[in-house]
Amino acid sequence: MLAETILSAVSAAGLGLAAITAYRKRFLTAARIAGYALVPLGLVMTGAVAWLARTAFSPVAWAGFGVLGLSWLLFAVTRGVERRRGTGSTRKERRAARRETAAAPDASTPAAVTGPAARPGGRPAAGKPDAARGGDDFSEIEAILKKHGI
Repeated sequence: MLAETILSAVSAAGLGLAAITAYRKRFLTAARIAGYALVPLGLVMTGAVAWLARTAFSPVAWAGFGVLGLSWLLFAVTRGVERRRGTGSTRKERRAARRETAAAPDASTPAAVTGPAARPGGRPAAGKPDAARGGDDFSEIEAILKKHGI
């Protein structure tokens, strides 16, 4: 009962502040303040405050939170043990395994060639440094500056 009275008073004070703000011709700010001021009143009217008060002082509710915490702890511990043993597989690992099994019948087809050998002549694209050769990071910038005549 006390919480509802306090929240109603907070809402009334907020609406008073919104009225003063609107009197000063700051209507957008006044509307925002009124919106915030109506939240506690809405919580009181819907019964959320009474439910929260009943839940906060209920031993059964706290026991329920304890059971939920215990279940979360069990899930976390079993997951940690699976990861340590290596018996559990993640979603990514399962997807990769499915892709490998799906690609196995098509093993007779040649694999796609990537990298410099995939281009005609076997040369890398012009202007891009080859990481294996140890090209510096500024070669691309130099190529752009030369292109623009700088």
